[in-house]
Amino acid sequence: ARAINRALAARDAAIAVLIAETGGQNALIADSSALPEQLVKDTLASAFGSAGQRCSAARVLFVQSDIADRVIEMLSGAMDELQVGDPTLLETDVGPVIDLEALNVLEQHSTRMQRDARLIKVAPLGPDVAAAGGTFFAPRAFELGSLDQLQREVFGPVLHVIRWHADDLDQVIDSINATGYGLTLGIHSRIDETIERISSRVRAGNCYVNRTTIGAVVGVQPFGGEGLSGTGPKAGGPHYLPRFANERVLTINTTAAGGNASLLTLDA
Repeated sequence: ARAINRALAARDAAIAVLIAETGGQNALIADSSALPEQLVKDTLASAFGSAGQRCSAARVLFVQSDIADRVIEMLSGAMDELQVGDPTLLETDVGPVIDLEALNVLEQHSTRMQRDARLIKVAPLGPDVAAAGGTFFAPRAFELGSLDQLQREVFGPVLHVIRWHADDLDQVIDSINATGYGLTLGIHSRIDETIERISSRVRAGNCYVNRTTIGAVVGVQPFGGEGLSGTGPKAGGPHYLPRFANERVLTINTTAAGGNASLLTLDA
């Protein structure tokens, strides 16, 4: 987005309109009241759907320590059931990443995470993958000590899990805001007060409660972020199309060409 903005500014032409919706270090926060079965299901879809190549994909799962062990165990088991392979087959859950460059970035990140974090699970590759070749990357999950271990968005099927204690919720929100990204946030909680506390403090364009972080619907969830995650207006929202329009004003002085101003004062 910065490169596009600079290129547009350098043109010897009219100033162009740029609406940028970029990526994000998207987090999903789950407290101890979350339903683990729903949390794991939504996390799988959010992190690994479309091979994690959605700008709104969940990159980090913050799970309260009270339920963390159970959630991680369930997540690991669920990842064993993921079908990685040919995306033209109905039984496939995760296809390849977009190109070799993306694959190399993911492999380099995975190597670093295996050194600096704890591996939770690597999903098995389907039997057709080896024969087909291509840019397949097995979905995987790592447990981190803190969000500081991630320097940038990792665009692909990699989930990072971080435990948090009940007294640390504000610090969790602050750490998410401190990344500078502000695209999407997920909340899994059955406590209205907690949902309000998180959603009111986090700086993200879209906040989803007890559902996935992907799949915004035009006209229902206008989509876009702030900070490093883009500019407004939000795509699919009521202010999007007018941003591309030019306003023009017509002003007429009715007294300038011999008009009789007294006629304007007459009763109808």
